[in-house]
Amino acid sequence: MASSIHPSAIVDSKSILGNHVIIGPYAVVEEGALVGDGSEIESHAIVKKWAHVGENVRVGHFSVVGGDPQHLGFDCKIPSFANIDKNTRIGEGVTIHRSIYENQVTKVGQNTFLMGNSHVAHDSVISDRVVLANGVLLGGHVEIGEDVFVGGGTAIHQFVRIGCGAMIGGLSEISQDVGPHLLIMGRNHASGINSIGLKRRNVSQEDIRLLKRLYRDLLYFPINVRERAQEYLKNERSKFSETVIDFLQFFLSGDRGFARNQKVRK
Repeated sequence: MASSIHPSAIVDSKSILGNHVIIGPYAVVEEGALVGDGSEIESHAIVKKWAHVGENVRVGHFSVVGGDPQHLGFDCKIPSFANIDKNTRIGEGVTIHRSIYENQVTKVGQNTFLMGNSHVAHDSVISDRVVLANGVLLGGHVEIGEDVFVGGGTAIHQFVRIGCGAMIGGLSEISQDVGPHLLIMGRNHASGINSIGLKRRNVSQEDIRLLKRLYRDLLYFPINVRERAQEYLKNERSKFSETVIDFLQFFLSGDRGFARNQKVRK
């Protein structure tokens, strides 16, 4: 099957289309844009010249991939990119902006779903199998680990990190780093471990119990989280699985502080 381009679509002759690509009515694919095999650009969607869309990606109506970042000091002549990995679905009205830095990239991983009217700002990095529900807003330089779910209407501050396997409730306000496998609601409120998500990813019951204990020890009391995580890794690392080590190592970096249980005991 050859690629199908609707007569009303505008596809620049210097764009690069793979095999079996579908371009819908009034869609725009600019010069230099790349669209991989089997992908579909639905009606009225725009793939900018700086966008690289992978295989089997669906770009929904009125979405814009690779637009200029919303940064007052940005020079639009700077070459930078937005990359969408394979098997990802982009809903209606989604905006994904390219990097503010020359030859750098805003990244969206594979098997990810960005639902309607969500926004991915410049230099954000979204890993594989992430779901952003309707209206989620990411500031610049946000990093989201694998298997994260972000509920509708949530806003995430620039430079925030979200650890793998976290689940964030709808309408949350996130301005601090969220540790791996945490349940988050409201304004930076950690309410426990995402046990159901861990079970679905075949994490052992022993590791789940240990993660619950570490959550209470690190995020339920007014302590220095980095120092406590370092102590665990120094003294007990050999006892821990890779999942637990990754959990602890998350808290060794970052500049924004960490989402904690808001009923921190004094």
